[in-house]
Parts: sequence; structure tokens; C-alpha cells
Amino acid sequence: MKPTSPAQRHMARVLAEKAAATSVHGEPVQGSAYDLMCAKLITDRQRLKQIQSIKKKIEVKREILPDYNEWVESTLKYGKGAQDTVLVTVLVWYIDTGDYARALEVAHYCMFHNLSLPDQYNRNLATMLLDEIPGEYLAGRFENPKEALATLKAVQLMTVDEDVPDQAMAKLYKALGYAQIGKIGNGDIEFDQLSEDDTSRALDYLRKALDLTDGIGVKKDIERLERRLKQLADAKTQTQAQA
Repeated sequence: MKPTSPAQRHMARVLAEKAAATSVHGEPVQGSAYDLMCAKLITDRQRLKQIQSIKKKIEVKREILPDYNEWVESTLKYGKGAQDTVLVTVLVWYIDTGDYARALEVAHYCMFHNLSLPDQYNRNLATMLLDEIPGEYLAGRFENPKEALATLKAVQLMTVDEDVPDQAMAKLYKALGYAQIGKIGNGDIEFDQLSEDDTSRALDYLRKALDLTDGIGVKKDIERLERRLKQLADAKTQTQAQA
């Protein structure tokens, strides 16, 4: 089912581009190329379903995702917003495997065209993004807080006007707050080393999270950030008095 020769890959790309360009916005994608990709998706899902280990599932997803590259590229370039089960499923797999940059590319297209997730996900696309990408950060799966902060802000921009559960939006604000001060997973933070700007921004994010969901688990860190702001304000006042 996977094209192996350059000629086969070229033909697959041509058919994928045709399917993307000729399918109607809001309607299911049409064409033989889509039928083949759906058949492959069913086979890959069945393979994944037989695997118990989450780690192994992720490894297999990394292995099979390149098979979808031409379909994804063609859809992003030529697509008109037709409903595409393959694309939205692959979006979830990009998140699962930690390819957040690619996930954001696909998510932007899907959100712009208001695509739906398959029924088994039991939530809309915006809620999935708010659950999964901040969840990945809070679980310690991002290595760089600055890159994470940019990714989380992109998710915020895509979902800001969406109707989503408060818990999902609270998770985003919690992740944004922690990314602002460099806290990854259960890592420790030296609060007395934080700048006023980072402290203030993080405090604002965590307060928003707490306002949405009381049990979001940020109260102690809010208190620490408030103490840090007071410490910085007192130091500034003392400096001005001595001048």
C-alpha cells in the first residue's frame, strides 16, 4: 500500500493533490487516493490497537507517519477544507510523537477549516489541542521551555474564541504559566531568581487557570510568585530610597 519507487511516490502525490484540490469544503474528501489512505489508516489503527505499551505505540507511530507525508503536504497546499479523517488522525499522532511543529501546521489548517475529529475521540478539535499539547508540557515531554512557550501561545491563538470546557482552557493557562518560568514536569524552580516580567506573566496565567478550575493545582505556586513579586517590589523601593 505504501509507494516504494520514485514513480509510485510521484503518482501518489499527484492523486493526493487532485483529491485535495477537487474535494468540497465541509464534505468528505473524495477520490481513489483518499480511499487508499483510509484503508492504510484502518490497517495502522488495527496494528496500534494490538500494542499494549504506550512507548511502543509511539515508536510505531513514528515509524508509520512518514507514509502519510505526501498526503499531508498535498492537503495543506491544495486542500479546500474537506472533512479528512486521515489528516485529523495524523494530527493526533504528531502530538503523540512529539512533533509539535508539524502538529501546529496541520492544526492551523484543521482549525481554519473547522474539521472534526473521528467519533472515537469524543471531543472537538480545539478541546483536543488544549488537552494534549499542554498535557505534553506538564508531563515533562518538552525539552525547551522557550520553544514550549511559543507552541503553547500558538495553541492559545488558535483556540481563544472556541467553546471548550473550562478544565481544558485551564490546563493551557497552567502550562503557559509554568513555561514562562521554565518549570517542566515536576522540576524545581528557583523562585528567588525569577525576573519581575516572568513572575508577573506567569502569575497572570496561573491566576487565570485557577479562576477557571479551582482544583488545577497551582495555588502554592501562585503564593510563591506573589511573594517573589513583593520581594522585587520591596527591593525596588529600598533602592529608590537609597538613591
